[in-house]
Amino acid sequence: QLQAYGGGLVQSGGSLRLSCATSGSTLRNFHMGWFRQASGKEREFVAAISRRSYGDSTRYVDSVKGRFTVSRDIAKSTVYLQMTNLKPEDTAVYYCAVTQIVWAYVDSTQYYSNWGQGTQVTVSS
Repeated sequence: QLQAYGGGLVQSGGSLRLSCATSGSTLRNFHMGWFRQASGKEREFVAAISRRSYGDSTRYVDSVKGRFTVSRDIAKSTVYLQMTNLKPEDTAVYYCAVTQIVWAYVDSTQYYSNWGQGTQVTVSS
């Protein structure tokens, strides 16, 4: 299972960087996704980055475009989610997961696996 970490409590407008440690093989063969689940709500797609062999494609949910950036460090076998200008509505548990689904469906939660423990992000107003 993957493990997301780096969450915490931050004020509105602040920044956090989440990390997801994996393996080089995973980064080569799987698209990596970030998701979040707020209390009482369904898990939702946040961002994804393509497997290495697919290039550097990324995708974001509209609500985080221009504020969040997904990236990967091949040497460290880690995927990151840099979050800036955080808002109270970004408060949620954040998860990373993998998928081999075609890129067109990469924002669909149902195609992901290897869910691990998430990391709590709390944004105070």
